[in-house]
Amino acid sequence: MRMAFPQRSVMHHPKNRALALTGFLTLGACSFAPPYQRPSVPEPPESYRGAADWKQAQPADALERGPWWRVYRDPALDELEEKVGAANQSLKAAFARLQQARAQTRIARSAYFPTLTTEASIQHYRNSLYAPTHSPATPTVTNDTLFNADLSYEADVWGRIRNSVASAHFGEQASAADWALVSLDLHAELARNYFVLRGADTEQQILDRTVADYGRALTLTESLHDGGLAALADVDQAKAQLETAQARSAETRLLRAQTEHAIAVLVGESASSFQLECRPMPPEVAPPSVDLGLPSALLERRPDIAAAERLVASANAEIGVARAAYFPVFDLLAAAGFDSTQAASWITAPARMWSFGPAAALTVFDGGRRRAQLAQARAGYDDEVAEYRGAVLAAYQEVEDSLSALKELEVESVNEDAAVQSTASALRQSQYQYQTGLVTYLQIVATENAALNARLAAADIQMRRMSASVLLVKALGGGWGDGPLPR
Repeated sequence: MRMAFPQRSVMHHPKNRALALTGFLTLGACSFAPPYQRPSVPEPPESYRGAADWKQAQPADALERGPWWRVYRDPALDELEEKVGAANQSLKAAFARLQQARAQTRIARSAYFPTLTTEASIQHYRNSLYAPTHSPATPTVTNDTLFNADLSYEADVWGRIRNSVASAHFGEQASAADWALVSLDLHAELARNYFVLRGADTEQQILDRTVADYGRALTLTESLHDGGLAALADVDQAKAQLETAQARSAETRLLRAQTEHAIAVLVGESASSFQLECRPMPPEVAPPSVDLGLPSALLERRPDIAAAERLVASANAEIGVARAAYFPVFDLLAAAGFDSTQAASWITAPARMWSFGPAAALTVFDGGRRRAQLAQARAGYDDEVAEYRGAVLAAYQEVEDSLSALKELEVESVNEDAAVQSTASALRQSQYQYQTGLVTYLQIVATENAALNARLAAADIQMRRMSASVLLVKALGGGWGDGPLPR
């Protein structure tokens, strides 16, 4: 590229200088970033495959923007969820990262404006008698009193600054989506732990009743043995049955304690002082209906997809920055101030100095550094595109997984409820037959264990259904939309 600048005699005219400055400042109309388009993804289906038998939510039951957990209509859960946003340390760390990204955008935008620096100095020095510039007429010892201001401004001719700002802004948007993703993950994790805790309360209630029943059965068996109406083996079986139930009860208490500790961390409280009352889930509690929406709308409803897409846009802008490095950098330089050898004449008209004019710099040879930087930017773009497409595919998988889990667990719940009824009836018959001497105590033990396992399995399925419902809400984005992203 050949560049020609006006001669000093021409630039010296005020009118010509103003015209040159106007033209210089209006050069920025070029950008080397490729035109951005959202990367293509596999065509979404018209509906989710697992939604064939899914009950869609009514308009009043749709996920709320923000507090999506209210769909479960549990005041205790609502109270805990509100604490997450105010006290969780992971969420605060994510917000700090968002603030860093916002500051980075402001740093990039600062390049739109001139840079003005000032300098003031008073120096007393001695010149070398052997210096090339020394002459007998030059004083050996002299003073230099200086005050000047320097202004520099880079004209964004090739869009380097604009693309740098765009890249930083897209990164800020990605950080905002990442913050929303952390918030969604934490709220969903709290909801899952909450239902695990309530499921453990339900199982603990069943086991407490069972331990009490087994204790009474042991007392009765010992009395029968003392009266010669029961064998010693019956006493041993009753003891073993009671101790097994007590062991399962201890395991359930351990699960509850650890889940309670996890909830304490999520709400920003100490596990040592945090405590939730025991409150079993009523049998009628079931997952709420949720509006699935269209699969194509999932791209705007999940913050992780939005973050991945914004990173693609940021990487696209970085290609423009790398391409602009092949072209000259145009700067407007100006300086003004006072320079004198005497302090008394420092701030005077004869001591004033100034300079003004454009400058251009072009890297001619760099050993392939710019070529490598451009290749790196293009590879970074390809990387982000692959990550974006992978996030979209993973999103559809998570929705389908949750729908399949809810569908199959609902079938399991119906079957297990029937098993609970059947084992309860079989237990009543076995107890009657044992009292009449028709069966041994071993038959009673087997039937009681079957009934206990059925009740515990029913409670576990209920807890898993609620957890799967939370995962479905999370997979759908939790009511989030890309509207809150900074524009």
